[in-house]
Amino acid sequence: MARLYADEQFPKIVVKLLRELGHDILTVQEEEKANQKIPDEDVLAFAISDNRAVLTINRSDFIRLHNLQPNHAGIIVCTEDLNRQRLATQINEAITNTVDLASQLIRINRPSK
Repeated sequence: MARLYADEQFPKIVVKLLRELGHDILTVQEEEKANQKIPDEDVLAFAISDNRAVLTINRSDFIRLHNLQPNHAGIIVCTEDLNRQRLATQINEAITNTVDLASQLIRINRPSK
């Protein structure tokens, strides 16, 4: 399963659901870096140093970072979805179907009605 690093705004319930599916997820809060306004560049740098793909709903900033620094362990950008189970399922399916997350930008979009 995937090694992931969830940024500060990522929904905790989705982290829990992904862990139940077997993914190894570390959060900014677990690193005791919550409420410190850590720049996105530092979030990505930590993820790279720990060989983890970033998990975020901060789409625009991390897409920009991917374009500036495409050598990383993966970036998964998600559209905010209040159906947390659906979001976890979509993420799980996307990363399970990707052989190697390295340097990949994976976009998880909330389904349209």
